[in-house]
Order: sequence, then C-alpha cells, then structure tokens
Amino acid sequence: MPTLQEIFRRSYHTLAESRTLPPHFHRAAHQLTRCRTAALGGHIQACPGGHVERVWYNSCRHRSCPQCNRIQIDRWLERQRARLLGCAHHHLIFTLPHDLNPLWMLNSAHLMQHLFHTVRDVLMELLADPKYLGAEPGFLLALHTWGRSLALHPHIHCLITDGGLLDEQWRMPRGSCFLPARVVMAKFRGKFLAGLRRDILQGKLKLPRDTSTERACSLLNRLGRKKWNVRLCERYAHGEGVVRYLARYVRGGPLNNSQLTAADEKKVTYRYFAHADGGTQPRHMTLAPGAFMRRYLQHVPEPGRHTVRAYGLYAQRKTAALNTARARFQQAPVAATEPLTWQHYWQRLHPQAGVHSCPVCGVQLISGRTIQPVRGPPPQSQRAPLHA
Repeated sequence: MPTLQEIFRRSYHTLAESRTLPPHFHRAAHQLTRCRTAALGGHIQACPGGHVERVWYNSCRHRSCPQCNRIQIDRWLERQRARLLGCAHHHLIFTLPHDLNPLWMLNSAHLMQHLFHTVRDVLMELLADPKYLGAEPGFLLALHTWGRSLALHPHIHCLITDGGLLDEQWRMPRGSCFLPARVVMAKFRGKFLAGLRRDILQGKLKLPRDTSTERACSLLNRLGRKKWNVRLCERYAHGEGVVRYLARYVRGGPLNNSQLTAADEKKVTYRYFAHADGGTQPRHMTLAPGAFMRRYLQHVPEPGRHTVRAYGLYAQRKTAALNTARARFQQAPVAATEPLTWQHYWQRLHPQAGVHSCPVCGVQLISGRTIQPVRGPPPQSQRAPLHA
C-alpha cells in the first residue's frame, strides 16, 4: 500500500520547483520524508548475550505526520482526561461559509486567530448572562480545516461543560435548552463579520487579486444576510467521547496512510466517506500528485499556532477554580501525570510482541549505540531494523 511519505519523496521536488510555496510547507514536506529514517538518527537495542540487535529510527514529530503522531495524540488525551469534569458536556460546531475560503487561504494564521477569539467571546458572553447560565464553564476548542475529501472547510469543534462555577458554587443552565441555536448563530456571524470588516478596511488582510476592498465588503454584506452553519449537538452524559473526537485534530494531519489506495508518478487515489452518503459508503478521489500534496499541505498550520485551545475552567491558569468544581463532583484535584513513554505505548499496541526482550534468551534488551542524525544505516552485520 502507498504511504504519504512515499508520495512526498517521489513528487515533492517537482511541486516545489513549479510553484512558490510557504516556508512551513517546505518544512512539513522535509520532515515527512525523513520520518523514521536514518536521516533523523536513532538508537540500537541489544541483547546482553549478543543474540539480537534492533535499530529504532527517530520520528519527525511534525504535527502533520500521520505515521508517528499517534503517541502524541494519546499523550494529549491522557492530559485532558485528567482534567475533565465529571459532569455532562455539550458539543458545538461553528463553521465558516465557503465564500470566505479565498480569504482564508491568503490569511490562514490571521483568520484562525480571529475564529478562535470569536467563538470564545460568543460562548463566554452568552453563558455569563444569568438568562442562560450566569457562571463560568470550561471548554475546549479544536480547529478543523478539512472536509472529508480534504477540501478546505474551516470549522471549530467545541466541548463545553453543562454548567459552570460562580462564587465557588456549581450552577446549572437555567432552561431545558443549553443555548438557543439562532442566538448563537447570529452572535457568531455578527462578531466574525464585524472583525473581518475592520481588518479589511485597516488593510490587515491580503485580498485575492480580483477583489477590491469594496467588493470584499460587499461579500460580507451578503454573508450577513445568510444563515451560518452552527450546530448544537445533543447533551452528552460525560465529555469522554467528545474529547476523544477532538484528539483526532491534535496531531497527525488530515489523512491516514490507510486511506491511500493507489499512487504513482501520475496520480494519487485516496478513500473518504462523504456526508451525502451518511458516512457509510466509501468514495474515491483521484488527483495528480502535485494537486494532492497542495490539498494536504493547505491544512498544515503555521508554526506556533495552536489548533486546540482551552478556556474558562479548562484553561491552565484556572486550575484552582477547576479543582473547586471537581470537588463538587467528588473528583480528586488535578495532578500532574507522567507522560506516556514510547515503550509503554508500543506495548499497549502490541502486548504480545515482546519487542523489548530477546526472542532467544528472553532477557530485557538494553539501549546501546546512538545513531547520529544524517548518517547512513547501521552496518549490514546488524539485524534488519524495526522502525518506531
């Protein structure tokens, strides 16, 4: 089966020579092609009795690499589980109209920040109102920029507590409805468009070549009269399921190697499930390698941009308030968790593999020589490497 790494190794140089690409695209491609190879170095595990040696090459750890970031997702998931409140949660989805995609492609970092701040402000303002809650909830926001076919589709998933803290007391929502969808949609649309209009008039955004300031403002006027897609899902008894859903967007990029069905010098085919089919019937998309890589790379965030953010009680600086709320649900205070090691993660995935013991004598393997980055593979006398 083809892999993303193989596609980038074979075809990225052609794409880079034919188009001007942002620096973070080049960095992502460079890391993806070197992941778990001798170019990044590694280490050797050996049996003390000399029966076997195993070579482990280092991972690139780039946030958009699908082959090495499962452990990063699990580490994030464990940290969030340790902080989740034992109460019901809600799942909300805020989606930008596709009419704004050209602006997003030219100003992704700026619009990403604006989208996060808009969703945060909408939720904090509405839930601070005693008519709805009148307290401070905890919520996590995760940016997701792709649709199922990898097309550009910026939206934010929100996990939010069903209730909040006020004067060290836990308060529940006033009505049977957590928040009215129409009010949330109108406020989200108004705040986002107002900020966008201000930034356009102040010259803070790059506009498409065929779009003047007046034409851009006219587009915002039309969007202000349309209904935006804001979805309030049903109430969940706990946040575990939704936080696992959000974990998919922490690391690993928009596509798994298992979705790739064919790839060569002329085309790449991948599988996806469309919403129109109810997410049950697989479809296939075939693109030229350059078009496929551009579609993939448009979802790589610029360095330093966090695509998952915590606010309210779930913010790191609110740990004291979070512990007060946890006491309300008979939960222990938040404690630091030991990060998941790759050895334990490997054993979790392959409990019968015995990868850290000698298959001949059963003795625990010990770490031996370190392979420095940008070196060739170990001598031929060593056993065939196992990559991790």
